Amino acid sequence: MADEKGMVQIPYFTHEADMERLERANKRSFILILVLIIALVGSNLAWTIYESQFEDVVTETTQKVDVDAGDGGDAIGFIGDENEVNYGESDGN
Repeated sequence: MADEKGMVQIPYFTHEADMERLERANKRSFILILVLIIALVGSNLAWTIYESQFEDVVTETTQKVDVDAGDGGDAIGFIGDENEVNYGESDGN
């Protein structure tokens, strides 16, 4: 059914059915958005509580090692693991 301007007319009942379908889809989208916001806040709250259970502790250890360099050689001592090297520092004795 086209009028003189070439526009098609849709029956009122069809239009109302489409609007009801859109309202249901909008309601579902709104509920989904609310659930996602609640999940976002809940997950942020959960990891904040989890992280607050731990305390950052910095421990410093010092070792004093006597190394004999022999006859004028260089004193190189390995302390702890292999990556920590002491190149002949002395305490002034």
